[in-house]
Amino acid sequence: MKFFHSIDGSIVAPQGFLTAGLFCDVKRLGTGKGSNKGQKRDLAVIVSEVPATAAGMFTTNQICAAPVKVCVEHIADGKAQAVVINSGNANACTGPRGLKDAQEMAALLAEELLFQPEDVLVGSTGRIGLELPMPNISAGIRQIVKELDDAPTAAHHAAEAIMTSDTQPKEIAVEFQLGGQTVRLGGIAKGAGMIQPGMSPTGVRPASMPLHATMLAYLTTDAKISAGTLRKCLREAVASSFNCITVDGDMSTNDTVLLLANGLAGNKKLSARDLKTFQAALNHVCLELSKMMVRDGEGVTRLVTVRVRGAKTQKEADAAARAVGNSALVKTSWNGGDPNWGRIIDALGYSPAKVVEEKVDIAYSMSNTSEAKKLTYSLKKGRPTRTPFETLCAAVAPAEFDLHINLNLGKGQATLYAADLTEEYVDFNKGDISDPASLGG
Repeated sequence: MKFFHSIDGSIVAPQGFLTAGLFCDVKRLGTGKGSNKGQKRDLAVIVSEVPATAAGMFTTNQICAAPVKVCVEHIADGKAQAVVINSGNANACTGPRGLKDAQEMAALLAEELLFQPEDVLVGSTGRIGLELPMPNISAGIRQIVKELDDAPTAAHHAAEAIMTSDTQPKEIAVEFQLGGQTVRLGGIAKGAGMIQPGMSPTGVRPASMPLHATMLAYLTTDAKISAGTLRKCLREAVASSFNCITVDGDMSTNDTVLLLANGLAGNKKLSARDLKTFQAALNHVCLELSKMMVRDGEGVTRLVTVRVRGAKTQKEADAAARAVGNSALVKTSWNGGDPNWGRIIDALGYSPAKVVEEKVDIAYSMSNTSEAKKLTYSLKKGRPTRTPFETLCAAVAPAEFDLHINLNLGKGQATLYAADLTEEYVDFNKGDISDPASLGG
């Protein structure tokens, strides 16, 4: 049972949030065709009218972009009031100059809004290794604060401004009740390539975390919630959403999810039931934004939900799912509508998970189906079934379907939202060295 319903407005649906997006020409020759879309909005700002509690999750790539470093430092106290984001340039691998530029972005917005610089968070996305055109960004920040608004169109402009190779903005908002008060939660996101996030609250990779164009997500809520609880909620939501998607198996230098809660809904301290409701709403928003990313992946034509169960541990289930979801051979067969279980079991076999050939089951179903009677099996106990090839082809023909894998060795399970691999993805990313503007991020 859902305790929430969808509404318009995304990040300005909650009370007390303003936003805007505009063009300030961050792009430069060589920033990549994903960012080279003419006068596309490329600077966004999100502001809470009152101080907010804040939580974040950040890339665990050992090569970490300057804005991520600034965010980790500024969010350490669990507070923030604004975010400034540019697209068209990742500000990654830019050394001391890049760190100074990210800090300056925060300071410039803070000066315009009369905030403290440490209460401003920063995000960047685009091509790696290029210095930011700070005169353009400075002028853009001075202009954008004059355009801040709480209208849904302003949120749409912000969602457009953070896009790079995305073909469409990604927005969502929900409304629900906490302690008798109406609460809203909204978000925007971007991501289409260089997608297999593995984020942590500090950007430090836990020993159990798998190694994986940037994904960014910005969430706002008017719920009143402590910073510590907000961090726990965001960590749980990200674990089952953004950290469970893959387009191409590449973890970005800039992956960031930020959540600001300004408390203007006026709810009382969260009861256990209220916390469960908030967590469910946050999980939903994060998962929907995550799946929007996969659907909009570069060249993607199919979203495949890989469901692994029966692994010895959850960690092994996750490893098995990622081996399948990132296999070029499996992904290209999905693109061709080929139910090639041989490639799937091969990927399982070389994964770190324990696999016993005679125990593996592989099946397909419509999206979000788990009932055994609705599964179409291609393999049972390691041997092909008598299911007609045409029936198997029909099972993988939809633009979205589920792949069910049972290792029958334990209770470990995992879910991964994966994409097919197309000629369009290769064409988009290979670039042309005679035309620097065609080179990807």
